[in-house]
Amino acid sequence: MTTREMKVTERYLHLPVKNGAPLRRMRFLVEGSVEREFDIELAEGAPDFWVFSDLSAFEGKWLRVEAEGLPDGSDALAALRQAPSVPDADTIYRERYRPQFHFSPRRGWNNDPNGLVYHRGEYHLFFQHNPYGREWGNMHWGHAVSRDLVHWEELPVALYPRRYGDWVYSGSAVVDTRNTAGFQRGLEDALVAIYTSTGRGECIAYSTDRGHSFTEYPGNPVVRHRGRDPKVIWYAPGKHWVMAVYDEQGEGDALSKGIAFYTSPDLKVWKFASRVEGYYECPELFELPVDGNPENTRWVLHAADGDYTIGHFDGQRFVAESGKHRFCHSDCFYASQTFNNIPCEDGRRIQIAWARAGHPEMPFNQMMGFPVELTLRTTEEGIRLFAWPVREIETLYRARHAWDHLTIPEGSLSLDGVSGELLDLSLELDPGSSTAAGASVHGVPVTYDCVKRELSCLRWSAPLSPVNGRLRIRVLVDRLSLELYANDGRVYLPVCAVIPEGSQGVELFTRGGTAVATRVEIHELRSAWEPA
Repeated sequence: MTTREMKVTERYLHLPVKNGAPLRRMRFLVEGSVEREFDIELAEGAPDFWVFSDLSAFEGKWLRVEAEGLPDGSDALAALRQAPSVPDADTIYRERYRPQFHFSPRRGWNNDPNGLVYHRGEYHLFFQHNPYGREWGNMHWGHAVSRDLVHWEELPVALYPRRYGDWVYSGSAVVDTRNTAGFQRGLEDALVAIYTSTGRGECIAYSTDRGHSFTEYPGNPVVRHRGRDPKVIWYAPGKHWVMAVYDEQGEGDALSKGIAFYTSPDLKVWKFASRVEGYYECPELFELPVDGNPENTRWVLHAADGDYTIGHFDGQRFVAESGKHRFCHSDCFYASQTFNNIPCEDGRRIQIAWARAGHPEMPFNQMMGFPVELTLRTTEEGIRLFAWPVREIETLYRARHAWDHLTIPEGSLSLDGVSGELLDLSLELDPGSSTAAGASVHGVPVTYDCVKRELSCLRWSAPLSPVNGRLRIRVLVDRLSLELYANDGRVYLPVCAVIPEGSQGVELFTRGGTAVATRVEIHELRSAWEPA
């Protein structure tokens, strides 16, 4: 065991990381008590990057750092340093492969969005987070807030593991406006996080300072079962809470994976209500009007892959009407969640997913998908879920380019003047006599195959048919992704791709004949990390 002691005089402790180095168990002890314990690829010599731990809770106290398994003569702990700011604070968000309008953490790994909730003018995004390295592990709840779903501020870690091995897995958050749990202090409604503790079960913690700090409920766990990832909503007709949670039963070949439903009057005492089979991880449950008609609604149930079932829910049981239906047509999407507590005057159902995009040269890994608004609409196949980028993307609009009725000869047609790296492109296309047509964006082709009736980008494709002889395709372009939406969101096809450095412009192309771009509109975007 190698140790080092120091008095906490600054907010942050910087820790050196070397990708691929042996994982070392590290502990922080304050006044003899283990406060944090985690694994880290601790650097010997020059690090690949620095991570950090917020020590503000221990200001003025003595900190003992312990690390297991370091070789004799190691100077790894000597390299630890305190500082008033996070590492490379002046260059964060300007790294070459940093997404510019998708959320990513300053350092470390992130995956599932957790606890999406709107509260007092802020959208809260909690997320699965390893603060100490680029790879999955050490699961905490990271935390970021935004007032417009585009510009995010990362806050300190919201939920730490109770102890090593008892990790904080996925879950949800609610605003207890009726004070059903009794956690309210003064006039401030309690924000309640519901999460999986891997060592105990489903647990809750509450905040009375708008999510800046959380207190664990002493009666945890509130539900014990084989499963994880609780999504909690308020069911107004029954005046109770509902938990939809991934649940396993049986063993081996008889293993059943599904979603269990529990109900509670107060978030603390839960009663099993029902279960449906055939779903895996990260449940989601919400109600939407069909074609915008509040008198005609359906409930949507899905799990981590996003494939959804449409049906009815009475507060205890879900009855399927149709599905499963495919929602997303790529792997740049997983474990999506929608926001609780969106104000009635807004009324949108807003979703964020884990986008599974990263780059090995960066000190962070993975990002969130761009927020989308979900709607239910009647189609020739029945009621289906549509996805469309939230309107707040317009806050990033910079230069605008537009063209009408462009004939695209066989081959390609460059769109002059488009020089931006970050783009919001809309294309209305009449395929004409072509066998394939589309747009090349920074050298990445977005192709409609007129014979197969498929929209594709790189190795991913989705079925798509013209409406009144035309296709409507929209593409959001960031440094690590292209997100495709077709025919007003009937098709959702986000693709993880490293965009080549420097703008290569936009070209329209056809094969096997000519086509007509009846309308092209491109907005160049500014970075969400730039000052307004």
